[in-house]
Amino acid sequence: MPDNIVLIGFMGVGKGRTARTLAELTDRFAIDTDDMIESMVKMKIRKIFAKHGESAFRQLEQRTADWLEASVSGTVVSTGGGFFMVNNIQRTGRVIYLHSTVESIISAIKNHPKAEKKIKKRPLLQDLDKAKELYEKRLPLYRQAADHEVVVEGRKIREVAEQIIDLSGL
Repeated sequence: MPDNIVLIGFMGVGKGRTARTLAELTDRFAIDTDDMIESMVKMKIRKIFAKHGESAFRQLEQRTADWLEASVSGTVVSTGGGFFMVNNIQRTGRVIYLHSTVESIISAIKNHPKAEKKIKKRPLLQDLDKAKELYEKRLPLYRQAADHEVVVEGRKIREVAEQIIDLSGL
């Protein structure tokens, strides 16, 4: 199995920031599956959803997961909110679920200096009631897919990264 740390969790929970901090602390590379997909198809995530639909996007996530499993090791992987649904998530590395309440996530996004851009970037956050429903539906699935769960709410990113390092034996 690849020696990757794979961060999963709801959109906006801080997977990207945590991945960058983990990479810095462990001398690993950090990659983001959404960035990889955008690069692969030369289209922003929201445009993929608008033009081709969620199903096509999920197929791109699976293609990315297959590549990660076959080609990437010793890397911190930040994933999109639904990436955990790929059929080989466990074979891509050690899976860490970053947990926070949906209210805290939405509050953090709304209070961010670039809130409008952050919401626009996430097609599934356009309707907050639907986002809350999606969170509730995914919560047990995140927990099922993960090797470890790390609570991020009210914590500094570095603290979260250090806990992941301890849990992963890095």
